[in-house]
Amino acid sequence: MESNGRAPAWAAALIGLVAGAVAVGVSLPVAALVKASAFPVVAVGDAAVDLAPAWLKEWAIRAFGENDKTVLLAGVLAVLAAGAAATGALAVRDLRYGLACLAAFGAVGLLAVLTRPGASPGDALPTLLGAAAGMSALSRLLRRALVPAPPVPGPAVMRAGEDLRSFDRRGLLTAALGGVAVAGIGGAAGRLLSGGAEADAVRSGVVLPRPAVPARPVPAGSDLRISGLSPFFTPNRDFYRVDTALLVPRVDPRDWTLTITGMVDRPAELTFADLMGRPLVEADVTLCCVSNEVGGPYIGNARWLGVRLADVLREAGVHAGADMLLSTSTDGWTCGTPADVVLDGREALLAVAMNGETLTADHGFPARLVVPGLYGYVSATKWVTEIKVTRFDRDEAYWTPRGWSAKGPIKTQSRIDLPRPGAVLPPGRTVIAGVAWAQHRGVDAVEVRVDGGPWRRARLAEAPTADTWRQWVLDDWDAAAGEHTIEVRATDATGRTQTAERAPVAPDGATGLHAVTVRVA
Repeated sequence: MESNGRAPAWAAALIGLVAGAVAVGVSLPVAALVKASAFPVVAVGDAAVDLAPAWLKEWAIRAFGENDKTVLLAGVLAVLAAGAAATGALAVRDLRYGLACLAAFGAVGLLAVLTRPGASPGDALPTLLGAAAGMSALSRLLRRALVPAPPVPGPAVMRAGEDLRSFDRRGLLTAALGGVAVAGIGGAAGRLLSGGAEADAVRSGVVLPRPAVPARPVPAGSDLRISGLSPFFTPNRDFYRVDTALLVPRVDPRDWTLTITGMVDRPAELTFADLMGRPLVEADVTLCCVSNEVGGPYIGNARWLGVRLADVLREAGVHAGADMLLSTSTDGWTCGTPADVVLDGREALLAVAMNGETLTADHGFPARLVVPGLYGYVSATKWVTEIKVTRFDRDEAYWTPRGWSAKGPIKTQSRIDLPRPGAVLPPGRTVIAGVAWAQHRGVDAVEVRVDGGPWRRARLAEAPTADTWRQWVLDDWDAAAGEHTIEVRATDATGRTQTAERAPVAPDGATGLHAVTVRVA
């Protein structure tokens, strides 16, 4: 034992970290029983996403891509760890200080949980029990680390304010191991009780019915099969994912329902079995995120399988004055879709599968919306649980009050896939290739120019419908030595050529020409 009356810095940090781990470990299984969104760590992260300014979100997407949520969660945990270590240091000085810190962390978590969409008073339970467990652990760890000092032989005079405690290294480490065990058991129980593994098992057992309306056969020339060029169909594992869910919802289809409410004659509720029992339609549709910068990766093409959303809405009886579909996901995110777009005859689907496979959890299982011609923030709700038929002048979706346009038609765009930016190429004939898109209008032409010279027409691949992207290639560029800048532009079937004017992604999608610079040597 060390009889300095105070634990060393490493021990103080360990005390705080273990107490914090116990708090998190206890709150996790309780949240699994109450509601996933009641887990305070995720609620704080979700609140950070909601409160972050648009420029910060766009920076995070550019900097971290689809790993932005992992980075955010890691940041939240790092802040918690630093706070827990500081809590331990204060608790060593005076237990009341440490308890006050834990109470403050609990209050932040409680505020985040209770301000989530659809929160109820019962959602406070995981945070309250977690904070109580953390306080109890803090007190116990401190008692085990600092014990009464052994009596000193012979006469002794106690100075005023002297701390007659000794640091017990063995006692602290034993208690810390117990706390870590509690946190670990809590984490394991939380994962077990969350039902994620069970939901995944049920998903893997789903048998997809044959489509009542198959997609058109893909024309033989739709995929140019050039190495490095984006394939016509994007593999599911490579399909982009952009959403606000810090933890991907694991929804058991046996418990899932979709409600149709609002301005309808006959409100309805559909189960997953109801959806699968309806005539299913296949459609090839390219989806694009509004956060996609010019030449960016947040776009993909897939063959979707689902129920026509227009059929479901017409059965419910949409009122004449309705112009908006406010859809809600299981995690509370909302999306506003123009009703006339869904009802105009295009293949807007309540999708249950993509590229011949049941939707994965990442892409919206059990069901999601797929609407050709609109950016995802106004059309592609994953894990959808409600569609409220309403009006734009009555309701707002998640992104609208944050500065984004209420309606988001996709702009005509093109991208160079080959050659890559910064590539060093040999002199001579060089292939330039990429993809272009103008969903629900179709791409009519793609042109390429080098070093600001004349525009040259590229050869277009076939496309089964106007709702998919088209590959293009210019395979006769005679590359001379030196540095060169290659640009591309597309013209849609309405005759409109994409603008060269650069604009950011906010508020309704980026504009400008994609350009890559290469060196020929």
